[in-house]
Amino acid sequence: LKQYSMASEGKTDAPRRKRTFRKFSYRGVDLEDLLEKSKPEVTAMMCSRQRRALSRGLPKGAVRLMKKLRKAKTNCPEHEKPTVVNTHLRNVIIFPDMIGSVVGIYNGQTFNPVDIKPAMVGRYLGEFAITYKPISHGRPGVGATHSSRFIPLK
Repeated sequence: LKQYSMASEGKTDAPRRKRTFRKFSYRGVDLEDLLEKSKPEVTAMMCSRQRRALSRGLPKGAVRLMKKLRKAKTNCPEHEKPTVVNTHLRNVIIFPDMIGSVVGIYNGQTFNPVDIKPAMVGRYLGEFAITYKPISHGRPGVGATHSSRFIPLK
């Protein structure tokens, strides 16, 4: 006990450091700067697949979705999540102005609500809503092997 109290007395002399949070950056550009950039500037920073898709223009559906997301963000109260905007468009590339929105992405059966985070920029919406149920291998069922066919009937 005495050793512990002595160690704690020594710590009071040094000033406490504030905890710093990791700042997000997309390809070396901070989030604040990324939000200020225009769509062509952000497109130029993306991978080749996304650049090629965007060089052919944004589809009408993607533009409509972005408008709905913007409207949902402006209509929500401060410090609250915006309402979910459901979409079937899994091939829309996530832009910085979509950050903070909640999108319901259709997986073929239901709409999975996904919060758009800064780390998702430059990826497709469909990557965040899995379309199949991952299998979990349990015990084999009846008829799984040849030996289980010949069960004697008494």
